[in-house]
Amino acid sequence: MTGYLVRRLLQLIPVVLVVSLVLFMLLRLMPGDPTLAILGQEATEQDRAVLRKDLGLDVPVWQQFTQWLGDLARGDLGTSWLTDEEVGMVISDRFAATLELGIIALAFAVLIGIPAGILAAVRRRTRTDTVLNSGGLLALSTPHFYLAALLILVFALWLKILPPSGYVPFTEDPVENLRRMILPAVTIGSTIAAVTMRQTRAALLAAFNEDYIRTAEASGLSRRRIVGVYALRNAIVPVVTVIALQIGALMSATVVTETVFTVPGMGTLIVNGIFSRDLPVVQGAVLMVVVLVLLVNLLADLVYAWLDPRITY
Repeated sequence: MTGYLVRRLLQLIPVVLVVSLVLFMLLRLMPGDPTLAILGQEATEQDRAVLRKDLGLDVPVWQQFTQWLGDLARGDLGTSWLTDEEVGMVISDRFAATLELGIIALAFAVLIGIPAGILAAVRRRTRTDTVLNSGGLLALSTPHFYLAALLILVFALWLKILPPSGYVPFTEDPVENLRRMILPAVTIGSTIAAVTMRQTRAALLAAFNEDYIRTAEASGLSRRRIVGVYALRNAIVPVVTVIALQIGALMSATVVTETVFTVPGMGTLIVNGIFSRDLPVVQGAVLMVVVLVLLVNLLADLVYAWLDPRITY
């Protein structure tokens, strides 16, 4: 296990390097001049030239990239072009909100998706199965911004039981924090719950056709024990894979969802950084998200051995 973990961590290095290069080049290909976004349209050419030199934009792109990569190797993500703050500090201030939102959304998806998938598999080709599959298809087809607006309309404006937007840190008021996190978490988690439900259903249906399930049924074991102990234990491995792969979709969904619900997390940080052309902040935030997704997928691979003792590394 230790050797496998070391190899996988080393394999992350070239992936991060390639992502860094692609990200850096794409941001430099964006139309417009960052100095205009920072100084305004009334800035003179001389002022823009001075700022361009201060920001290091007066050198070739490849030199800018190597400088940024060297700073990154030392753990320095650079400084914000707008506020002159360290990008690492800016990200640390926003990361807690996104992490909390992601955990709540993922918990919602797992608690809804897996039981729904089990129920759909056990009651295959019944009305329950049809309703659950239709609900999952609807959740997959609904854009996050539309679902967010719909949830605000129903639960905040009509029923008036949840706040429409805003954020309160958990350390200040845990209850109010959770109340304000429910709607954005449901918005993000609905899609993951639908994918989890469909994968759980498919994996269980495949397990039901295995010989060991027929043997358990012939032995007179209860249906609940067969499904919960034998079938689900073997079917859960591909479900974990799908959930881990959905972490990337979860992080991308925060960009839209946090903007709609005005949650001061990584999503709003990236959006604001793009609009203000604060490229160091965007580079650092996106890179942190990529590293987080890679680590979560690595964690999922390690969980396999715990779920299924037949898997070795």
